Amino acid sequence: MGGKYRITGDAYPRMRRPRHRRRIVLVGVSAVAVLGLAGWGTLQLIDVFTGGDKSASAAAHTRDCPTPKPAAPVKALPKPAGIKVNVYNATTRSGLAKAAADELKKRGFAIGEVGNASEEYDKKVPGTAVLLGAPTAANGSFTVLGTQLPGTVQKTDKRKTPEVDLILGAKFKAFSTPAEATAAMTALTKPSPAPSASCSPTKNG
Repeated sequence: MGGKYRITGDAYPRMRRPRHRRRIVLVGVSAVAVLGLAGWGTLQLIDVFTGGDKSASAAAHTRDCPTPKPAAPVKALPKPAGIKVNVYNATTRSGLAKAAADELKKRGFAIGEVGNASEEYDKKVPGTAVLLGAPTAANGSFTVLGTQLPGTVQKTDKRKTPEVDLILGAKFKAFSTPAEATAAMTALTKPSPAPSASCSPTKNG
């Protein structure tokens, strides 16, 4: 073969890659490794100062969720047999007090005096009825009698005895049915439900 170089024998000259390509590859790999380490370190620092997303979320949820309170106990109410009722008629309808007293007696109440209302209330009760008794009757006897006759006006006086006066007014027609009275009494003796513990976490922004 002609030219400047001649190839003799079975040995061939070796072709070497330029060294500058290796340097480019090494620099690129090193840069990727440095960026990866820097990103990992940043995430670790964020977790250290914030406590992690799970901890922060749990803390926010705990702040907004009040501890459920137990249901309030129900105050014991007196039985009808333990309530003595004086029944008075403040209307112009004759025999109303006796009829009302007989009905209350059938429902288990103790009956005291039965007759016409005093001058203070005679024909002066425009509503259904007035319940009159000692201050202690307000949260006991009045409540039980109220299940038998909704819409009564409750008043207290200075008496020391436990009996209650039922003064029938112009709008009185009839007592609640036994089923309605029983349902009302059941509702009064049930404990109130405990508040729900569900709540939503606070959004921090």
